[in-house]
Order: sequence, then C-alpha cells, then structure tokens
Amino acid sequence: MGRGKIEIKKIEDANSRQVTFSKRRSGLLKKAHELAVLCDAEVAVIIFSSTGRLFEFSSSSMKRTLLRYQDARESSEVVAGKLNLDENEDMKEIDYLKNEIMKLQLGQMRLQGKELSGLSLKDLQQLEKQLNEGLLSVKAKKLLMEQLELSRLQEQRALLENESLRRQVAKLQGCMTPSEKSEQMYLEYYPIERKVSPQKIAALATDAACSSEFEKADSDVTLHLGPPCGKTRKRKVAESESASPTVSP
Repeated sequence: MGRGKIEIKKIEDANSRQVTFSKRRSGLLKKAHELAVLCDAEVAVIIFSSTGRLFEFSSSSMKRTLLRYQDARESSEVVAGKLNLDENEDMKEIDYLKNEIMKLQLGQMRLQGKELSGLSLKDLQQLEKQLNEGLLSVKAKKLLMEQLELSRLQEQRALLENESLRRQVAKLQGCMTPSEKSEQMYLEYYPIERKVSPQKIAALATDAACSSEFEKADSDVTLHLGPPCGKTRKRKVAESESASPTVSP
C-alpha cells in the first residue's frame, strides 16, 4: 500500500516539525549533489532552520557561486532596465506617431471643408492659400496630360497617314511596267544630281531682262509740259530750214 499524500502546510508540533526538517534537508542536499554530478551543473544550496542554524551545500565553492550569482543578477537587472528603457522609448514614439496621424487626419478634413470651427482668420487664409496652390497644381497637371494625349493622337494620326501613303505607293508600283520599275530602282540606288535645265535658264534670263527694262522705263519717265517731244523736234527742224538762206544754182 502506497504512502498517502501529505497536506502541505505548517506542522504545528515542534518535534514533528524538527524531524520532518531533518529528513527533507538531507533529501534536498542529496538531490542537489545528484544534480551537480549527473548534469555537470554548479549547484549551491543555503538553508536556515527555524532556529537560525545554517546548512549549506556547494558543488564547487560557495563564494565563487555567490559571486557568479551576483554578476548574473546585475546583468539581468541591466538587461531588464535596458528593456524597460527601450519599451519607454517605443511608447513615446508610438504616442508621437499617433499624434501625427491625428494631425494629418484633421488637416485632411479641413481641406475638405470640415472641422473649421476652431480656426482663426489667419488659419483660414493659410488654408485658402493651400487650396489655391493645390488647384493650380491640379490644373497644370491636367493641362500637361491633355497635351500628352494630343501628342499621342497626332502621332497615331501621322502613323496612319504614313501607312496609307505606303499602301498607295505599293499600289502604284504594282501598276508600273517592268521598265519603269527598273528605272525607279536605278534612280533610288543612283540618284542623279538635280540641275537647272537650259529651258529653265532661258526662262529665268527672259524674266530678268523684262524686269530690267521695266525698271529702266520707270526710271526714264520725266514730266514734260507742252506737246510731245517728237512734234517739237519736227517743228524746230522746219523753222531752221525756213530761216536758212536759199542758195541759187
């Protein structure tokens, strides 16, 4: 029959309490020794009885174990303090970001014409200025997009026209005789230098001469009062002949 489960509470009888303490202490120190040997652990046990008597066990050195414990405790406290500091910094940053989000949301609502009750005249003027600048930016962007769309449409139209012209040229080339095709291919590979034909040179010279005569006639025109020059000359010749003496034969 197994041992019954003992209720964990303070033993009121002093003798029974002392006997239980001795047994449990011996068992605890034995378990500490086994743990140190089996698991290669550094174990230290400190026990004070109800009367103040000290009992201890150390797998290596109690002083060294206590120093190691103190260093580990300080390191853990430093780490914990750093974690708390980092946590506080994170909380501050979170609060700052929350405030910034609230400000941005409020600014967006005011740009939509809402939540304007707490604004002064200067704030309203500044808000109006922002709205005007935003409207100008939107109009400029819209104009740019319209120009780009127009350029794209013009480019498409030009491509369609070029394609239509190429089809017409291909159609005309299909109607050409073999000799005309060979002549056209020859001219494409060996273009003849364009010169002015003799007929065109003669025509240009004729036009220049006509324009020169016309300019000369315009420069020789003078204003004469009286009869035309031809009639005056004839009259002078007649008068000179009548005035000259008659020579007898």
